[in-house]
Amino acid sequence: MSGKGAPELSVRNASDLRVAVIAAQWHDKVMDGLVEGALRALRELGIDEPTLLRVPGSFELPVAAKVLAGRGYDAIVALGVVIRGGTPHFDYVCQGVTQGLTQVSVETGVPVGFGVLTCDTEEQALDRAGLEGSSEDKGHEAVTAAVATAATLRSVSEPWH
Repeated sequence: MSGKGAPELSVRNASDLRVAVIAAQWHDKVMDGLVEGALRALRELGIDEPTLLRVPGSFELPVAAKVLAGRGYDAIVALGVVIRGGTPHFDYVCQGVTQGLTQVSVETGVPVGFGVLTCDTEEQALDRAGLEGSSEDKGHEAVTAAVATAATLRSVSEPWH
């Protein structure tokens, strides 16, 4: 199980954070589970009015994240799924999305929760989508990680000039 060893994250005082969730549209059932898990996590954290933005696919997540990071969001959560096929397309999309989201986070200082499933089969994706019977809830996990990081960064004082 890939979730083995995950930390228990405790997030407090996050209800005033501005959070955006960006979700790809491919693989409806998987994406419905990821989005529901993300929105449930936000409600549990007291964040009642997140922005939810849908983009065509996972490859479009980085550009949307970059724009939202520039519009004052404290945390962004990127949700998508890429399932391996018979061509190298899977490798290129996964690499581009991962590098793009990392670049957005590092360049802007806005935490980006990585909720992009990169799976060999649809069954693996469904098992991580937070649906009834799934062993993992990656949408929920991505929100918790992004918001916990944003709350931690907010607690750091500005340096003296």
